Amino acid sequence: MTLHLPLPGGGTRAYEPRTEPLAPSAAGPLTSRTVFSAAHVVADPYADTTPDGPAAVDWDATLAFRRHLWSHGLGVAEAMDTAQRGMGLDWTGAAELIRRSAAEAKAEGGRIACGVGTDQLTGPATLPGIRAAYEEQLAVVEESGAQAVLMASRALAAAATGPEDYLDLYGHLLRQAAEPVVLHWLGPMFDPALEGYWGSADLDAATETFLEVIAAHPDKVDGVKISLLDAGREVALRRRLPEGVRCYTGDDFHYPELIAGDDQGFSHALLGIFDPLGPLAAEAVRVLDTGDTAGFRALLDPTVALSRHLFEPPTRYYKTGVVLLAWLAGHQDHFTMVGGLQSARSLPHLARAYELADGLGLFPDPARAEARMRALLTVHGVPR
Repeated sequence: MTLHLPLPGGGTRAYEPRTEPLAPSAAGPLTSRTVFSAAHVVADPYADTTPDGPAAVDWDATLAFRRHLWSHGLGVAEAMDTAQRGMGLDWTGAAELIRRSAAEAKAEGGRIACGVGTDQLTGPATLPGIRAAYEEQLAVVEESGAQAVLMASRALAAAATGPEDYLDLYGHLLRQAAEPVVLHWLGPMFDPALEGYWGSADLDAATETFLEVIAAHPDKVDGVKISLLDAGREVALRRRLPEGVRCYTGDDFHYPELIAGDDQGFSHALLGIFDPLGPLAAEAVRVLDTGDTAGFRALLDPTVALSRHLFEPPTRYYKTGVVLLAWLAGHQDHFTMVGGLQSARSLPHLARAYELADGLGLFPDPARAEARMRALLTVHGVPR
């Protein structure tokens, strides 16, 4: 049946939904690339809470979604930006999420890496306090049996006076880490509070500090996750990494070309867009595993339009579109988010996300996705 999707300037346009999904992807491990999908959390829609109150999480649905990602051969990047860290999910909720997901990963045989930050701090913080906050979270992740991802810290960005503070703090954390970690560089387009990270707003200068941290402790760095939405900068940095240190692309605009790589190397992946793209992304990487780069690009290149739409400015609100697509795909029974973030994107934005995802065949049951989208349009007063 025809859907009438709203236009940004007013009015609607007719859209004929797809009737057949893509064929399901094969199971089994991915071999040529290490691929993590950052994963969203599912809110409890019955909880009597407020946007600034503690997150109410539907644990059954949240863990079921992680099993979905593992079933396609993807790793799960847990308790990171996509899980609304600092945007609805506080440290208390994140710590429980880490413990539950790590236990589930162990039971399922799935790979998991978890975010370590400083978001338990409130108000201005000192450098010793920031170090202690990182240490507390690192202990939780290591005790859970998961790999640690040292995330960028808003508190450190505010407290640091220059590159030396980053070199000192990260050096301390890396020396005490039990296993190699992933270093996470999240650009200000994802979080404006991270402007000037690594001690400089000049990205060239910041890159030198970042590389100095890695060079001093290459045995403690499994890889780096770059989220700057700048493919050229990522490639240049990738070529300067010490032997054995991986580059995990976090570039949700250029991921096909970065994962495919060139004659001097390639990026692995730790991406929020792989939350809605999980089965299709896994299928594409399996094609790449056979050496068929053209086939990989043929599958993954068409998804970039959806990713660019979801991550358009203000980029930090991309989670709203991710959760919409999870609801439409049947991974959860509602379109509710912790912190009330389902209101962060306009109806025309959400309608376009549906259209692009439907065109890619991302919905296992297109009729259910259509019915749910129709219900959302009706609630917003769009005429049938």
